[in-house]
Amino acid sequence: MPHIGNIVGSHLPADIFARFCRSKGFDTVFIGGSDENGTPSEVAAQQLGITPKELCDVLYPVHKKIYDWLKISYDNFSRTSRKIHHELTQEIFLKIYKNGFISKGKLKLPYCEHCDRYLPDRYVEGTCPYCGYEHARGDQCEKCTNLLDPEQLIDPRCKLCGNRPEIREEEHLFFDINKLSDKLEKWIKSNKHWREQVRALALGWIKEGLKPRCITRNLKWGIKVPLKGFEHLLFYVWFDAPLGYVSGTKEWAENIGKPEEWEKYWKDSRTKIYHFIGKDNIPFHTIFWPGTLMAVGGFNLPWNVVGLQFLNYEGNKISKSRSWGIFCERLPESGLKSDIWRYYLTFLIPETKDTEFTWDTFEKRINNELVANIGNFIYRTLIFIHRYFEGLIPKPEKFTEQDEALIKKIRESPEKIGKLLYEVRLRDGLQEILSLSGEGNKYFQDNKPWELIKKDKKRCRTVLYVCANLCRSLAIFLSPYLPDASRKLWQQLNLKGNPERNTWDSASELNVKPNHKIKKPRILFEKLDEEKIKKVKKIVTKITPIEKYFKEEGDMISFKQFKKMEMKVGTVKKAEEVIGSKKLIKMQVDFGGETRQVVAGLKEHYRPEDLEGKQYVFVTNLEHAKFMGEESEAMILAAVEGKEVVLLKPEKQVGDGTRVE
Repeated sequence: MPHIGNIVGSHLPADIFARFCRSKGFDTVFIGGSDENGTPSEVAAQQLGITPKELCDVLYPVHKKIYDWLKISYDNFSRTSRKIHHELTQEIFLKIYKNGFISKGKLKLPYCEHCDRYLPDRYVEGTCPYCGYEHARGDQCEKCTNLLDPEQLIDPRCKLCGNRPEIREEEHLFFDINKLSDKLEKWIKSNKHWREQVRALALGWIKEGLKPRCITRNLKWGIKVPLKGFEHLLFYVWFDAPLGYVSGTKEWAENIGKPEEWEKYWKDSRTKIYHFIGKDNIPFHTIFWPGTLMAVGGFNLPWNVVGLQFLNYEGNKISKSRSWGIFCERLPESGLKSDIWRYYLTFLIPETKDTEFTWDTFEKRINNELVANIGNFIYRTLIFIHRYFEGLIPKPEKFTEQDEALIKKIRESPEKIGKLLYEVRLRDGLQEILSLSGEGNKYFQDNKPWELIKKDKKRCRTVLYVCANLCRSLAIFLSPYLPDASRKLWQQLNLKGNPERNTWDSASELNVKPNHKIKKPRILFEKLDEEKIKKVKKIVTKITPIEKYFKEEGDMISFKQFKKMEMKVGTVKKAEEVIGSKKLIKMQVDFGGETRQVVAGLKEHYRPEDLEGKQYVFVTNLEHAKFMGEESEAMILAAVEGKEVVLLKPEKQVGDGTRVE
């Protein structure tokens, strides 16, 4: 499960930037996904006694639920286990192979006799030959970020059993990225808008000398190599995972009914692609990923690789194994709204150096900034208008120099804040919004509308008019950072549409007109006290064991769970044996205008011709499965008594697609 370091290291900054782009009116597609292929899934599934597919099918919605709760606004959050990704990866590989960037070579692989298997790189641990870190993985040292091969480790050991693996030799496929070294160096040097630490790290790899990189592995779960003689191998996860950006865009385009639309984002030179990644992923996104795209040809290279540093927790590195940190699956249980977390975590985005979460700073920033500054200004302004002007925006009189000064800041802010966000200086952008809200608080306090309402109502109307318009601007500026609070403020202002799309530049205007009626104001943010912090801390620092998601809850299911099953009557139009199988029959079933393929182990009990033309009951909302390479899009229901199998069917002929209740 993701911890807060994962959130501030990619998901949150990417979301803030995507929301800003939409607000500016840019054509924006925000793609993410669950990296499900390769070693981690295979080994974790093995430890749980399930298949990798079962593991990923359970954990994918758990991850997505976390990102949805945090309001990470992915246009498509995909999966690398999906068919569209497998097909794209194989297609890309064959193009790279045809273009002459794939070679064959011997690879020395760690083999554990105790576990009786080749060990994936990251399941070999040992001492890093560069920095001496004792828990370096066989693919990369987390501490110094150097890429490694298992045979380079000092005192290597199998992560599964602790025994020392032996090195065996086998023929594998290599990506000859060394042929692209000069082209990559020229491209990296041309990207002067990158952060210096990202450029320096990438150029460091070039200077050290690029070597052919093995892109195949001895695994069972992942994407098969479509090359004769290598069909038993799967692609290394770092070859296929970045291609998820492209397959995820293709999938999004298909979902919106425009299957060719993806090419606009990956092949139109006017497009700018941004990657938001953690420090340890910088080499892959500045060297190997763009190298892959160069080898294919015709694809846009990343415009900006926003490489972020690490987030620590209360003085130490976040660790799942030690249950040290804040774990995101627990955040919804904390009782705090997602915007509270987003606000503080924004200031922890490690843009240029490592940052640290502390509960003391968390409480101070929420109470002294979000509540006492932003929330206070907005509520004071709107409640005053609601109470003394019947909720109608007052008509201003003549503006003073003080009014003009604040109005000038409002007019300049979209460009000023926007420049910071465009440069991905997200923390500075939020600080600038905080400063603008502070100006509003000072303006409100200096003018004392609670006194003006009694002695100078004209002046009071002008002050509140300016403040109300600043509230509108703040709703727009806050929309990338605090989407829920932004929408609620927009609703309290009783404005049409929403503050998130094509609104950014209009934040410079005084668009809340006199006599516009607002709704009853509500406090946007609640103050945190010591007792609340203690309660929240106790909840979110307790990691949920992965086993919990696979724990059997007994034999009984609830009626609510049962009601989720969708059972329909269908007619078998065609049935035939699955070639090479002793048990399987595949059927083409009509569900009333929709035909699906159903595969079932019925061969020992029914002949295909006995099934054709007859109606049976099927479960139609199960996830699709594959048997002997044949996809099954529903499940036929049967009663089993001893060795006899009886298929369930309606007592009389009914319309295909009829629901069974």
